[in-house]
Amino acid sequence: MTAREALNPNTSDPDATPDPVRWRVLWVLLTAIFMSLIGVSIVNVALPSIQHGLGATQSDLQWVLSGYALTFGIVLVAAGRAGDIMGRGGIFILGVIVFTASSVAAGFAPNAEWLNISRFVQGVGSGLLNPQGVGMIQQYFRGAERGKAFGYFGSAVGVSVAIGPVLGGLLIDLGGPEIGWRLTFLVNVPIGILTIILALIWFPRPLIRLRQKAVTADVVEVRQRGRSMDAVGAVLLGLAVLALLFPFVETTAPATIWLLIPAGLALVVAWVAWEKRYARIGRSPMVDLKIFSTKSFANGTVIVTLYFLGMTSVWVLIALYMQEGLGWSASAAGLIGIPSAILSAFASTWAGYRVARLGRKVVIGGLLIGLVGLGLSIAVVLLHDSGVLSEWWLLLSLSFIGIAQGSVISPNQTLTLAEVPLQYAGSSGAIMQTGQRIGTSIGIAVITALVFATLSQASWAIAVTVGFSAIGLVVIAALVVALKDARDRARGNGFDTVS
Repeated sequence: MTAREALNPNTSDPDATPDPVRWRVLWVLLTAIFMSLIGVSIVNVALPSIQHGLGATQSDLQWVLSGYALTFGIVLVAAGRAGDIMGRGGIFILGVIVFTASSVAAGFAPNAEWLNISRFVQGVGSGLLNPQGVGMIQQYFRGAERGKAFGYFGSAVGVSVAIGPVLGGLLIDLGGPEIGWRLTFLVNVPIGILTIILALIWFPRPLIRLRQKAVTADVVEVRQRGRSMDAVGAVLLGLAVLALLFPFVETTAPATIWLLIPAGLALVVAWVAWEKRYARIGRSPMVDLKIFSTKSFANGTVIVTLYFLGMTSVWVLIALYMQEGLGWSASAAGLIGIPSAILSAFASTWAGYRVARLGRKVVIGGLLIGLVGLGLSIAVVLLHDSGVLSEWWLLLSLSFIGIAQGSVISPNQTLTLAEVPLQYAGSSGAIMQTGQRIGTSIGIAVITALVFATLSQASWAIAVTVGFSAIGLVVIAALVVALKDARDRARGNGFDTVS
């Protein structure tokens, strides 16, 4: 099936009858993504309370954030492949159980070491459940409905990002410095339990689906070809991601830590060679490398990696600027992103309904709007520094960033995965998410370093301008790739299929 057929209900396979349980499955997925993202955004607000409550060092606090990101990125692709082979529903439920149990452990952590171990495990749980969500949307939705489903998925992301800091502030105020930060972890528990119950009730049983012939031919085929998890490929890629991410999350390590970067690249080369060999001998590799010859997948993966490489740093810089530069509290700094997050949710739903008709134009428009938001935010910061405007005009300028997020991430995901065979939906979606994680880690490390280097010689306004300008250059690079992909699609060159 080509991307045009996948996104156009009039040309989709007539035998691909919509699954009657698809919307219930989606609501379970949205509940889980809401929980996992609430857990991330709340922690950012809780760091000062954690430091006070546990006597944590700066290194401990760094690992509260970095440990989660590290294990999340390492297990993504292997977890996606496990879901493709063994059943996405079961791996999804396992991920929710691990995430929920580790939230309990984090909430009752007696010391910083216990908390960080819990965060490592929480990252594993999130890495298990996230690729199943992408794969199950691919599995249960067809035609224009798939874009709508990804749009709702993006809306859940926007709402959770908006609510997280506010909810975190309320819980910390409610529980005080000793208990409040624990509540920010324990709030995941009722959501996780609800998700598990709904999944057990609403997810179809595999054997029933087989009898009803509701499992697609792609899934049957991959199960007939064998259930190999490609353990060597999983280990090689996991080690490669670890080597590439670790220098960017452990910034206090000696300079020799950067030697892991070339080691990580060498592991990527070894992984590619192994996957090719594994496929050549007739086995089912963890990732079918032929998907990278599909231009829509390759271009979409590059676009989202570049987008996260740049745009994720916006909120880090804004938080630093509002608190360190202007002296606002953490809760006040968190409020400035609420309009952006809400508009992101609306934009994601809007784009989800139209991506089947407009295609890559939605993503291109979103990137352009993001550049407008960056430019306006630079103007607000500089004009505030000159005494002309209030810094709270950032509420308006950053709203364009939210519209961009909703118009880029979910529509790009829909277009990128449209041509991917269903038996690789989970692992292919995980490849995209791994690109996001690597882009986020590298972007935050490099751009914040650039800002702090500028601060040594200039004001916060100039430093933020330099940082936002660097982000803009990365977004322009993503825009160039998106324009190229749109041109290929117009010429009919972007719809190569994977055999």
